[in-house]
Amino acid sequence: MNKISALSLDIKEGKLDEKIKDIYVDVSKLSYQRERYVEALSEYARIFADGDTEKDVEIYSAPGRSEIGGNHTDHQHGNVLAASINDDAIAIVGNANNDTVRVLSKGYDMLTIPLNNIEKLDSEEGTTVALIKGVIYGVKNAGYNIGGFDAYITSDVLSGSGLSSSAAFETIIGTILSGLYNDMKIDAVEIAKLGQYAENVYFGKPCGLMDQMACSVGSLCQIDFKNPEEPVIDRVEFDLSKVGYSLCITDTKGSHADLTPDYAAVPVEMKNAASCFGKEFLRDVDKKELIAGINKIREAYGDRAALRALHFAEENERAVLEAKALKDNDFEEFLRLFKSSGDSSYKYLQNVYTNHDVEHQNVSVGLCLSELVLGDKGVARVHGGGFAGTIQAFVKNDVVEQYKKAMDDLFGEGSCNVLMIRKYGGIKVA
Repeated sequence: MNKISALSLDIKEGKLDEKIKDIYVDVSKLSYQRERYVEALSEYARIFADGDTEKDVEIYSAPGRSEIGGNHTDHQHGNVLAASINDDAIAIVGNANNDTVRVLSKGYDMLTIPLNNIEKLDSEEGTTVALIKGVIYGVKNAGYNIGGFDAYITSDVLSGSGLSSSAAFETIIGTILSGLYNDMKIDAVEIAKLGQYAENVYFGKPCGLMDQMACSVGSLCQIDFKNPEEPVIDRVEFDLSKVGYSLCITDTKGSHADLTPDYAAVPVEMKNAASCFGKEFLRDVDKKELIAGINKIREAYGDRAALRALHFAEENERAVLEAKALKDNDFEEFLRLFKSSGDSSYKYLQNVYTNHDVEHQNVSVGLCLSELVLGDKGVARVHGGGFAGTIQAFVKNDVVEQYKKAMDDLFGEGSCNVLMIRKYGGIKVA
């Protein structure tokens, strides 16, 4: 560990600049990251150390993620293409070797969790406490060491933005426990599984593993979840700047209230569809058999379940083809596939808006305006779980500012963010 005062001075004097640039890629944000880290160290000292800057601390980071391809395929043991981004959560951590975990996230109240009380409580479902307790319990249950700590966390991964702020949070808690008590020996895949366990069991959200994998593993990667216990990860090396495009994520400011049933219905309906063929997951249903027997699903579970099953069959193959196109440096083919993926999500998966509130369709409006503004200079699609949240677009660099202005005018200043892909998942920074 290092003293707060020493770390702050090193950051101010630029001694961590190379590491910061290596992590965040975007040199233009160097000053912002310096200030952010120094402020976080100061806040930790104020909150947990009575202003004493001679206390020892460590710094951890976990990125948000962007789903590139494979929309709602992971929970059916399918293929995805995802990337970690250079927005992240950072944690200043100290006061280890005690029996209590205290976490204060910027803008929220202090959470205190005794380590002798990490069992699941139904009354805590849907809370941050549930996520923390779930990760701690998962680490312990997997045979690793646990212990107490104090953590001040600040995140620029927007909550509800489709960039997986919850998965970044789970990843940073798991990475802290790996660093403090396990010599960083809990590997990234295991940390992702622990995060999914926390979200599924403790938080009560039946998510797949993609979000946690992308946040924990890092880089741009195609992930095959055919065997979810041993997912196959294939990193894809690709530089967007070399093809003259940027990745833009727009928060459409839609409400996420009461959307859990919408999210939960997708895997339920897909599994129902699979059951028509004697399988538990759609990955195990032959595509030709699915198409030939589509009326089995329609009769048993309705047309939406049938459409969602057909979306999976195509999207599972499409994610692999997208990765191949990038490896082959065929960006035009990648964009074609990316657009097809978005169209399928809109028409067949039907996750662009909730049918419980058809008067509010922020994502739909954003997609329509994106097409009008971009023309043939970019492609936009719904991003992440859907129903509200964000639009993802690959935009030619010469129209990025025009596109950003259009999205900001529509949804508010700062709604559109230009991001980069970072090569690290959950890490100890210092």
